[in-house]
Amino acid sequence: EVQLVESGGGLVQAGGSLRLSCAASGFTLDDYAIGWFRQAPGKEREMVFCINSSDGGTYSADSAKGRFTISSDNAKNTVYLQMNSLKPEDTAVYYCATIPHCASYGYMTGQDDYWGQGTQVTVSS
Repeated sequence: EVQLVESGGGLVQAGGSLRLSCAASGFTLDDYAIGWFRQAPGKEREMVFCINSSDGGTYSADSAKGRFTISSDNAKNTVYLQMNSLKPEDTAVYYCATIPHCASYGYMTGQDDYWGQGTQVTVSS
């Protein structure tokens, strides 16, 4: 059974940092790319960062550039999203999902993607 479990969210002051984890089971990180998405109340879900662990390809939204980094630990089957210099506008529920494609020039989602349950990130001003 494919499962994704996010953790690491919480309440942090503006300028602070958090590291989110996405623990995968039922597949290996070579099987799928992993994307981090977020959704704030009343807003559309947006992709933040993704990684293709099989070739190291990554793609990030402009909002994440220079502040967030993504990494994967194949031995632990876990993808991390390190978020620094957090801003109140980063407040959202963060989800990880399997996606069919992630590369430096873009990413692709699919109808059969697997999603985690999400973790809340709240950045206070």
